[in-house]
Amino acid sequence: MLTSILSLFGFGNITTPLSPAVKSVHEFKVKTITGKEQSLSDYNGKVLLIVNVASKCGNTPQYKDIEALYEKYKDKGLVVLGFPANNFLGQEPGSNEEIQKFCSLNYNVTFPMFSKISVKGKDQAPLYQYLTKKMNNGVLDAEVKWNFQKFLVDKNGKVITSISPSTSVTSEEVVQAIEKALAKK
Repeated sequence: MLTSILSLFGFGNITTPLSPAVKSVHEFKVKTITGKEQSLSDYNGKVLLIVNVASKCGNTPQYKDIEALYEKYKDKGLVVLGFPANNFLGQEPGSNEEIQKFCSLNYNVTFPMFSKISVKGKDQAPLYQYLTKKMNNGVLDAEVKWNFQKFLVDKNGKVITSISPSTSVTSEEVVQAIEKALAKK
């Protein structure tokens, strides 16, 4: 009821911190695109590039560069995690099986893909609540603005930065940020 009253005065998007307090992305469990539960703690010690993806978006061709980036840096400790989301104009309408097939056939995606989730709104997945809210991640507020927004996460599971959906992973800025994160002990 309080939220309803507050929304009348323009405070409808009040959020609360994750409880109990989450200290890193490694504390989350997610489902792979094939439906198996996976702990993100499996990626402890790896630099992560977490991307919300969609197969019917103007940014969809970014899969090619994201896959190339993954291939170039995976042996140095980078892991790309793809999270399909249908939050923007229904641009990811497919089932997990259809998404997996699309990514494999069209872009030869080999980086880990996960089950479709919501990256914003009332049904926002807990991982994205952590990534997008400074009160949860301690670093930044970064609302997901569109498909292919990227979050760079350090080896300890802490958010480093958010990268615009329109910014290519081949840009000098992104490559330097990834290399810097990989170089840290």
